[in-house]
Amino acid sequence: MKPMSCHEQEHPELAATTTNSGFNWLEDSISFLTADVDIAGGGYGWWSNPAAAQQDDIGSVVAQTLSPPAPLLTTTSPPLAHTSPSIASPAVSSPSEPSSKKRKSPAHRASAHSGSNQRRGADQDRPGAGSGSGSKKGSSKGGGAGSDRDTRWAEQLLNPCTAAVEAGNLSRVQHLFYVLGELASFSGDANHRLAAHGLRALARRLPAAVGPAAAATVRVPPCECPTPAFAGAEPRLFRASLIRFHEVSPWFALPNALANAAIAQAASRGGSAEPRPLHVVDFGVSHGVQWPTLLESLTRLPGGRAPPSVRLTVAGPAATPPAPFSSSPPGYDFSPHLLRYAKSINLQLAISRAASLDSVHHGLASPPGEALVVCLQFRLGHAGADERTEILRKVRGLNPELVVVSELDGGGDGTAAGEFTARLELLWRFLESTSAAFKGRDGEERRLLEAEAGTSVASEAAGAGREAWRERMAAAGFEESAFGDEAVESNKSLLRKYDGGWEMSASGAAGAVALRWKGQPVSFCSLWRPACSG
Repeated sequence: MKPMSCHEQEHPELAATTTNSGFNWLEDSISFLTADVDIAGGGYGWWSNPAAAQQDDIGSVVAQTLSPPAPLLTTTSPPLAHTSPSIASPAVSSPSEPSSKKRKSPAHRASAHSGSNQRRGADQDRPGAGSGSGSKKGSSKGGGAGSDRDTRWAEQLLNPCTAAVEAGNLSRVQHLFYVLGELASFSGDANHRLAAHGLRALARRLPAAVGPAAAATVRVPPCECPTPAFAGAEPRLFRASLIRFHEVSPWFALPNALANAAIAQAASRGGSAEPRPLHVVDFGVSHGVQWPTLLESLTRLPGGRAPPSVRLTVAGPAATPPAPFSSSPPGYDFSPHLLRYAKSINLQLAISRAASLDSVHHGLASPPGEALVVCLQFRLGHAGADERTEILRKVRGLNPELVVVSELDGGGDGTAAGEFTARLELLWRFLESTSAAFKGRDGEERRLLEAEAGTSVASEAAGAGREAWRERMAAAGFEESAFGDEAVESNKSLLRKYDGGWEMSASGAAGAVALRWKGQPVSFCSLWRPACSG
């Protein structure tokens, strides 16, 4: 089934009408023949690439939309006051086509190319099929942002739209909202999905940027995501989605594996001949998926140095400011599964939960020689500067032996528009890489993960890269440490099981390991120890 636009997802009867009408709106013979060839199985190699045709059509729409306003747009009547929600923007509609048929606009011809039948919608979203999708294993890792920038039409519409929102240019906002509403879809390819998430974020941002009264004059296309909230999912689907995501994508899996390698190394260290107890404080987003691998690796430490006991303290979502993927649904509890697994491998494990960092501090009561490790993974990137400083101060007060910091690697110029652009960049990498990970197939698990990732675009906090985090950690009283060569090499081997667009790079003695998608930064994982007071 073809991807539905935001309008159609909001009004299912419109989608049904469009689907049942077959090809009656495809009056252009070339468009019809292209669709017919595709239905026949794509066997006519001499015909033009459907993906290229789709991109040409959408590129034309984007070019028309971003061109200088025509005199028609300077009318004194209210913006789009004469237009019904089902009719395309005047700047996009063709004057020779009846305005009463929504599918007559070039925007929807572009949508028709992207989803005229079930097979094309899946194939173009598969890695390596057309522009803007992930590469297959063994494909080139290069290219970067520049090589596919022209195909990323969603950002070409969203970035000027956010600039118009921040400038209070309501007529421009209305026009771009309308075009985005016509093209956006939570079930299309990465571009359509990015447009949908970006439009939703901008619609929510609008009242704060221009004031509630002014925002009320702008007609916002229906753009609510039909997927349930991450923390409101059914627990079994929630758990299955996390496990599946770790299996098919290194987005979280690689930083988790690096953290586990560092924790196991910390547990094996110490001046005494006897193994030491281990205590891990988890400020992360793995919801238990990370820890079975760590427990198994602890039982395989050389010289029989497996810890006599392991404590895992899980910091709840209220312990840090809200962040994507940090909350779990009511009824989800990984503790029984993890405890049974630890028992099966003869490892003594205790799990406790902490509502706040203060409760972590009060519940330490560490046995002598215990190795304390704090994992800060993807939870502080959406915190404000003061909140982040306070959390790091309290973590330093725990006097841990090791701190693992994993965060998204990116930030804007400090302005609202610049930060929005930086968040769009990261979300694009998530959506494109996830499409590659799931081989272009849609499903509940993928939709749940993408809907949660999409919430990051609406964040008010400024992002940051590795250098900014180095400054923050140093100011909090930590000094950077390096991963061991064995940990780096084993994780390079782990990365080979994923799509060929992924790569990692280590900073040598500087310590941090970076994860990249098609040459562009995604995240980093770094190690920190309390700085010597002398």
